[in-house]
Amino acid sequence: MSLTPDFQLGLWNAWIFTIPSLLLTLFFLQLAKEKRAPSPKNVCLSKTKMSFCLFSKFIFFAAVIYSVFLPLKLATILFYTGLPITLIGLVTLLYVMMNWANTPPDTPVTKGLYRYSRHPMYITEVLFLLGVSIASASWIFLLFPIIIAAGAAYFIKMEEAFCLGHYGAAYREYMNKTPRWIGIPKPNKKE
Repeated sequence: MSLTPDFQLGLWNAWIFTIPSLLLTLFFLQLAKEKRAPSPKNVCLSKTKMSFCLFSKFIFFAAVIYSVFLPLKLATILFYTGLPITLIGLVTLLYVMMNWANTPPDTPVTKGLYRYSRHPMYITEVLFLLGVSIASASWIFLLFPIIIAAGAAYFIKMEEAFCLGHYGAAYREYMNKTPRWIGIPKPNKKE
């Protein structure tokens, strides 16, 4: 990784990965709108935390724009290391979106990767962007997954508070059983 980034338009730039991810994200947002997913409007955050949450959401779009000018480091160990991480992140992101889409709106999402993490969408997005930063050998692009992960730490608290209010005991049980980030789910307690 060099201190000065390469900027050039080209066919073999990082946009090859980020554009499909952007299309998945836009598809997911449209699906959420059609599904009439409730939004967490009633959860209070300070202005600073809310600004940071929104900034971390919009940073993904900045990453997509930057990727148009960011050449991949083809035929290098970094490219061959970053490529599988990127593809795993992209495929699991699609799988997570399918888990979410196939769950009725009145129940919390608990199937698929949501069984091992309460927030797999954030994890897969960060994994994806980390892979792209490795494949392109860009320390600047590495800032994108770091900012998104930091923003998710704030946003998750707001999201979980909303889900508790919306889904009640079902979400509380899910929280008690499923790790916040990633891990093995706890078995159901028999009473």
